[in-house]
Amino acid sequence: MAQHNLGTVISFEFLRTVSKRRFWAITLFIPIVMIGLITLIVASNVSTANTADAQKNARVTFVYTDASGLVDPALATKAGGKQITDEAAGVAAVKNGDSEAFFAYPADPATQTVKVYGADAGLFANGKYSSVAQAVLSASVQERVDSKVYVAVLRDQVQTTTVTFKDGAVAPGFEAIIPALFFVLVFFIVIVFLGNQMLNSTLEEKENRVTEMILTTINPTSLLVGKVISLFMIGIIQMIVFSLPVLIGYVFFRSQLSIPELALSGLVFEPEKMIVGVLILIGGFALFTGTLVAVGAVMPTAKDAAPVFSVVIFSIVIPLYASGFAVSSPDSPIVQVLAYFPYTAPVTALILNAFGTLPLWQAIIIILELFILSAIVLRIAVRLFRYGSIEYTNKVKIRDVLSRRATVEPQAGR
Repeated sequence: MAQHNLGTVISFEFLRTVSKRRFWAITLFIPIVMIGLITLIVASNVSTANTADAQKNARVTFVYTDASGLVDPALATKAGGKQITDEAAGVAAVKNGDSEAFFAYPADPATQTVKVYGADAGLFANGKYSSVAQAVLSASVQERVDSKVYVAVLRDQVQTTTVTFKDGAVAPGFEAIIPALFFVLVFFIVIVFLGNQMLNSTLEEKENRVTEMILTTINPTSLLVGKVISLFMIGIIQMIVFSLPVLIGYVFFRSQLSIPELALSGLVFEPEKMIVGVLILIGGFALFTGTLVAVGAVMPTAKDAAPVFSVVIFSIVIPLYASGFAVSSPDSPIVQVLAYFPYTAPVTALILNAFGTLPLWQAIIIILELFILSAIVLRIAVRLFRYGSIEYTNKVKIRDVLSRRATVEPQAGR
């Protein structure tokens, strides 16, 4: 009967959630926003690139003085320029409208500023003058270099490749970090998008005054475990939907978004990292779920529970802000405190694990801490839910509930 009740709870909670329009509206909202942002970024980058190319290749009639002797007269003439010797005359030509622009190249362009004067063409279009002046000077200098190798160095076109070693073998590098970082993303999504739903699903039954009737047929443990499993199934659906814009952006708009190419076949799945990541993810999820269930059992309404839920989210965000310390200084006191404090441990430990700075002994301690504490919290949550289900208007006093003598749970279905 207990297994039957557990299956009933899972199917009921899952189907009840995925059949709601509100669920799909919330689930699809973020991907739609992400697709919109990707579209805007792509359009903006394309527009910016086109504008830069247009300014760089713009045809401008100009006069110039060259105190450096670096400008090639043939290239300058081809670009629409004419050399003069009087800087004042060049400025006057622009003022009088006789020339679109005037460039005054100094004796040492490396340390002195190239003065650019031009007819006003609009705030953004005025950038074409500086682009043309720089393009003429760069092309002239490159013409003086006979070797293609020197030209490639000047244009910053030299490619490099780096190989690092760890314990006598080639270190996998960033390819080994990405798979382990995936657990951080999963944990964040599950808690942020399912935690509030878990909280409200318990409170909803209290607010609807149906918990007493439910507990006559299902014991609290089966009810809460069923809710957790159903929410995990719902979380998988949400993660798939959320990942679609990322995949679309990477596959079709990688160059426009300046995303580095990533060879998926080159990803390294280190067994120790993956096993540690899974265990921390499960332990952290169980701890936060038990905490939210306990909050739902104590609070009479969702409004009363909202501040507590905000604290839960805050405990997830703090390690993300401190991720810089976790990467650069994993042994610093602040990182170690966050790694051992139960509600900041999952995200912090997952980040340390991904970057290979979480020793196995420390990982074992954190995993045991999460599992043991989650078992205690879940046990307390079940007890609070059993006794707090009839408190519809007042907050349950945790001390009073825990001080009561343990009673035998009512047999479900009896």
